Amino acid sequence: MAVINVLAPHVANMIAAGEVVERPGSVVKELMENAADAGARNITVELQGGGATLIRVTDDGCGMAPEDAESCFLRHATSKLRDEHGLEAISTMGFRGEALAAIAAVSHVELLTRREGDEAGTRVALSGGGDREHRPRRMPQGQRVHGEGAVL
Repeated sequence: MAVINVLAPHVANMIAAGEVVERPGSVVKELMENAADAGARNITVELQGGGATLIRVTDDGCGMAPEDAESCFLRHATSKLRDEHGLEAISTMGFRGEALAAIAAVSHVELLTRREGDEAGTRVALSGGGDREHRPRRMPQGQRVHGEGAVL
C-alpha cells in the first residue's frame, strides 16, 4: 500500500519555503534528514567539487516501495502529511520526498531504494525532472540518492 500522498495546493504553498534548494549544503541537509527519518543508523555522504559536481547520500534506512519511489519525485509528495491539520503534529526532521522533486528539477538524479523483505530494490533515474527510467535493481536494504548537475 502506498504511503506517499500528493498534497493539496494550499497545503503545498504553506510549506513551499521549506523545500528550496539553494546550494549543495542544503541538498545534503535534506537528504540526510530524509535518511534519519527513514530510521537509518548509517549514512554515507560523498561529494565531488564541494557538492557542485556530485552528491551521493547512502543510508540503511527503511527504503521505499516501488510505487513510492516513483511518487516521491512529484512536487509536494510526502509520507508525513494528509492535510493542513497535520502541519502542527509533525515530529520528523523532513517531509521525505519533497526535496527530491526540487533536486530532480535541476540535475540528473538516480534513486536506488529497497525495503526489508522485498526481493529486489527499485531504481528510478530522472534527468532535469523530465525523462524517467524505472526498473528493479538488486541492492541492500536502504536508499541511495545520486545527483549530478550544474546546479548541484
